[in-house]
Amino acid sequence: MKDTKRLLSYVRRAIDDYNMIKDGDKVAVGVSAGKDSLTLLCAMAELRRFYPKKFELIAITIDMGFDGADFSDIQKLCDELDVEYHVVPSQISKIIFDVRKEKSPCSLCAKMRRGALHNSAKEFGCTSVALGHHFDDAVETFMLNLFFEGRIGCFSPVSYLSRIGLNLIRPMVYMPEKDVRYFASRNELPVAVSLCPADGNTEREEMKKLLAELDRKHKGLRYRVFGAMQRGEIDGFKEFGRLGGIEAYADNEE
Repeated sequence: MKDTKRLLSYVRRAIDDYNMIKDGDKVAVGVSAGKDSLTLLCAMAELRRFYPKKFELIAITIDMGFDGADFSDIQKLCDELDVEYHVVPSQISKIIFDVRKEKSPCSLCAKMRRGALHNSAKEFGCTSVALGHHFDDAVETFMLNLFFEGRIGCFSPVSYLSRIGLNLIRPMVYMPEKDVRYFASRNELPVAVSLCPADGNTEREEMKKLLAELDRKHKGLRYRVFGAMQRGEIDGFKEFGRLGGIEAYADNEE
């Protein structure tokens, strides 16, 4: 893999800061065939080689049931990375679009996918599930909650799912999306076009565009929002006597 040093600098710092991995963990990476989860898979596979806390790694894809879905290229990547890969079939797309005919499907879809992923990880003997949410996702989620729900909140870097007994970790929470995009392109990862009919027509896409516009006018806006989340200790975010892995982001925005 090319350019793994920068990738690992973000991922290892987040894992160390939030104690995401313990000795003997078995981590399932949720792989959706998008750039974020594939980049996370590569990072975790590389980290596994030298990280002082030894852990096992598998990859899980929840097959949504869309016609034309093909996961053979992801299987090839997993073979190259020496990562066990599982594709778990589901009827999520049929339930959402054919049975329920949801006009705003994203929330229910995400909930069902998470449930299927968590259950599968537990069945495969995993202790943790790793998701590919990155720095920009965190800022966008914070702003979405503020704008559309009127509350201060975000997802957590680490959380424990007591109902099922799994840790949920987000090792790329310090990594800007542009670096994810660069790594995926540079290494020609098998990123697949989303087959979901609702893709690209969401409140998150609106927020992404708004933040991009505001950031052009006010350089470093996103990193300042992230810093405020850390200082306010929003949903488990913490400040570690520095910018928590995002100083490189701010520098690159100059």
